[in-house]
Amino acid sequence: MNDLKTKIRNRELSVGSWLSFADLQIAEMMATAGFEWLVVDMEHTSTSVSEMRALIQVVSLAGAAPFVRVGANDPLLIKRALDAGSLGIVVPMVNSPDEARAAVDSVYYPPKGLRGVGLARAQKYGEGFDEYRTGQEDQLSLFVQIEHYRAVEQLDAIMAVDGVDGFIVGPYDLSGSLGVPGQFDHPKVVEALAEVARYAAAGAKPAGMHVVHSDPERLQGCIDAGYRFIAYGTEMIFLSEKLKETAATLKAIGPVTR
Repeated sequence: MNDLKTKIRNRELSVGSWLSFADLQIAEMMATAGFEWLVVDMEHTSTSVSEMRALIQVVSLAGAAPFVRVGANDPLLIKRALDAGSLGIVVPMVNSPDEARAAVDSVYYPPKGLRGVGLARAQKYGEGFDEYRTGQEDQLSLFVQIEHYRAVEQLDAIMAVDGVDGFIVGPYDLSGSLGVPGQFDHPKVVEALAEVARYAAAGAKPAGMHVVHSDPERLQGCIDAGYRFIAYGTEMIFLSEKLKETAATLKAIGPVTR
């Protein structure tokens, strides 16, 4: 069993981040910065399948665990990410136990699931299939995204599905499902997030949160609330924040005269 899978099963704190760009050098920098895992985003980016594979290679060779957030709860998308060597899958918009079971079926080979069998990078190009097959349950992780009020209503039942390792909250989509996108202080959103926090504090499986912007206090608040699988920032956000900071510094200096 890999170290990350052990931490997940034990509900130990694990902090990773997100990759929105298909730049291999940036991915390598992120992978060596101290994050335990990095999620290659295939839902809200223009990253191609071949670029995803290259990112997975770089992240894993640099010592972090590669995850992929697929674009939908689709067997083909999940299979391609896993065969490329992803150690974890994040599935968006899972709103019921049946949808969670469908994700499990896509991640695991029979008899646990229904995943199609092929030989690619994950199976060492055919030389390591038996090792991969027998070790999949101790190596692979599946996180579903709770980002709709219907998912919040069925959170305990979704988390009870065998093969689901935990969840990550999608606060923007959750607020959108309540008709108030981005209004995190709206009573409906506050109530929904409080229900999620209830599970984070006492649930059997790790609850996840994406702290999108650099905010150490919010990060610590999520940890204190019981969230144990936390994505902190993205390379895009880190770059944008640093550029704004630099621009403000230059503006404060004013025009330079010789």
